[in-house]
Amino acid sequence: MHLAWISREIGRQVGVLINRRGQVEHTFVGDSKRIYLPDLGRERAGGRHLRGLRHVHTVLDASGLHTEDLADLAKLRLDAVCAINVTPAGEPGSASYAYLLPNESGEHGHCTETAHSVHAMTFDFDALITALEEERARHQVTRHVDSHRVRAIVLGLYPDRETAQWRINEIRELAATAGVVVEDTMTQLRRQIDSRFVVGRGKLEDAVLRCLDVDAQLLIIDHDLSPAQARSIAEFSDLKVIDRTQLILDIFAQHAKTRDGKLQVELAQLRYTLPRLTDLDAGLSRLTGGIGGRGPGETKLEINRRRARERISRLEHDIELISKRRAVRRERRHQGSVPIISIVGYTNAGKSTLLNALTRSEVLVADQLFATLDPASRRLRFPEEREAVVTDTVGFIQDLPPDLVQAFRATLEELESADLLLHVIDVSDPRREEKAQVVRGVLSDLGLSGIPMITVYNKADRIPQFEAMALARKADGAAISALTGQGLAPLVNRIAHRLWQTEALPENNAWALEARLAVFGPARALRPAVAG
Repeated sequence: MHLAWISREIGRQVGVLINRRGQVEHTFVGDSKRIYLPDLGRERAGGRHLRGLRHVHTVLDASGLHTEDLADLAKLRLDAVCAINVTPAGEPGSASYAYLLPNESGEHGHCTETAHSVHAMTFDFDALITALEEERARHQVTRHVDSHRVRAIVLGLYPDRETAQWRINEIRELAATAGVVVEDTMTQLRRQIDSRFVVGRGKLEDAVLRCLDVDAQLLIIDHDLSPAQARSIAEFSDLKVIDRTQLILDIFAQHAKTRDGKLQVELAQLRYTLPRLTDLDAGLSRLTGGIGGRGPGETKLEINRRRARERISRLEHDIELISKRRAVRRERRHQGSVPIISIVGYTNAGKSTLLNALTRSEVLVADQLFATLDPASRRLRFPEEREAVVTDTVGFIQDLPPDLVQAFRATLEELESADLLLHVIDVSDPRREEKAQVVRGVLSDLGLSGIPMITVYNKADRIPQFEAMALARKADGAAISALTGQGLAPLVNRIAHRLWQTEALPENNAWALEARLAVFGPARALRPAVAG
């Protein structure tokens, strides 16, 4: 009665937090549309127990519970939340209330109920809370979660459903490669990006609630966030938020094994981080200010930025030296008249597997994105004492971060000296043409579209043979399975013809082609040998 009367008199929502003894611990006032809880520490309460507080507040219309109420319920582990409608006469009207309800999977949903009057709410609150605590404790014992892996929700904005399906599958693979467990994915279909939250505020609220339901610590946005967007989403959600670029950078950091690769990854990370360094602590003082040190001084933020810029300059210098050393090695190969073959393609298309199959080497192969980061070079032997150098390169991906491309300049320069490119395409991928176009676009941006190329449709063992052969003939390429060896002999025949203009043997001349392939002998790694 008192809350309703006060709320109508001042035209604002009024709320209280009540403990289980029925005592009011906090009172607070919002505006006509929203109410904000006092600072209780927005971190989650203990995962096993509820906080022991129920939130009761008024609403000046018939809207009932808002999304913010449900977010507070889950985030603060409140016993319950209740919204009481205030009539024009200042009397309490209908009431809506909700409480957390653990289910069999151990996640936490919520149950919402409505009463036509406050006086009609006759349920036994103490018995309800006791039952909920017992049920929560039971699920806590039976639920087994890998505490060493990060749990995440993926949220993306896409123009249509087809694009959404492709991008969601890809970012799931990226997350799995990074060691993240994706608990759920959420998409929004619209063409205009929200300048603050990327997706609409309502969709972001739903994603935050879902994170709380599945106890996810990370929110992955399948979009490149501006510094302002990243800050806004993090402040709104109270979660750790990363975008697509950060996820890719994390994978590169995990897979960089050589000094060259680590330098390039660090440079890309610093270039990404520098514009996002913000003064999060407004209380940081000028280090040289005060008595005896008047003047503008230098803040901690400015020091961090200066150190980042100095480190970037140092890394750029070191990578330039790497580039020069690689240029010397390439020049020596050209002087020895050894052709260079570079394998390119979308990530996880089977490039490293093809290198191993052609040169009988043991470069790292894994069914994950960006398994190869550092370039690996091996010699491929042909009949008539001919040799070629085959180089495996980092895979491409849609929306490859520009900082990453620039940082890996020294690696991608290996492609510039190539005499022949093998463009490997996963023929079993339904989005193969779109991914092939991404690769061609990157090569064009690097100024490499003029290098001769053979299109190689890999993983042909996964689809009907006639379909793979038809695609290969249409593109004047080759259909192979690097894993089983299917089609390797015709591919080598085609490579030899392109490099030395040798007579192209008929592809049905199996004996001659196998003879040409059989004399390779064991692979010899070039110095320095790098397997990524």
